[in-house]
Amino acid sequence: MKNLFLKAIALAAVTALSTGAHAALAYDQNVTNAVIFGGGNANGGFTVGTGSGIELGLRAKQRYALPANVFNSNGDGTYDHATGGYTSGGALGGTRAAWNFEWSINSGTANISAYSYRIGIDYNAGFGTTFTTFDLINDVNPNPAAGGLALWDHSFGNNGTTQGNGTEATGGTLAAALADYNSLKAANNLVQNSWNLDFFDNGSFNPNANGNYSFFLEAIGAQGAVLARSEITVIVGTGAVPEPGSLALAGVALAGLFAASRRKRG
Repeated sequence: MKNLFLKAIALAAVTALSTGAHAALAYDQNVTNAVIFGGGNANGGFTVGTGSGIELGLRAKQRYALPANVFNSNGDGTYDHATGGYTSGGALGGTRAAWNFEWSINSGTANISAYSYRIGIDYNAGFGTTFTTFDLINDVNPNPAAGGLALWDHSFGNNGTTQGNGTEATGGTLAAALADYNSLKAANNLVQNSWNLDFFDNGSFNPNANGNYSFFLEAIGAQGAVLARSEITVIVGTGAVPEPGSLALAGVALAGLFAASRRKRG
């Protein structure tokens, strides 16, 4: 009952995040047309939002101690994952979460460079949200290896790119790699990556803590219009401890679920 209660709160939080007149989210979906980063990464388990011909997908997946195509989706935009801190090599005791969040952008008939984008990464383990937000395609990469440039290690492709066969920017110099990255943006309509909360936390994230972490992904058009949006919440360990305001929100969510159930039986 406790887990059901916590998931009801998390689901209410996901619903509250949604803004704009976009298509309803679809759960446990494949993204178009494959998962193209890395190797051995299966499709499926994505929470998908669409609008203006754009498809945005988010999911959470087991990353450590061993990577696995285990998504632990609850079928409603929430995902259950374990606590645990790991190193990049998979050993216990590091600062990385046991799970990654993964994202997919398919810009449809336009290329990736036709739009701007915004991702929100929540570092508040409670039911509240404290988002770090940035354009994950066009903003400067905070990794020192990027040299202060909008240069990322994303995998690019198109609707014909097969599993694991995305292309990442390369070059003998940072300037050459940035030029290649910009060419990939202009020539493709599919881009994806897999990230850990530890990547952008400035040392504030505790991978061993129970909590709830929310994420959103948006495609943005002219005059800042949000064209498509997806959002998920990852319930880590036993989840966050409900606060009074969250309890009230959960009560509303549970009441809505109960009313919907009664209407179906009626």
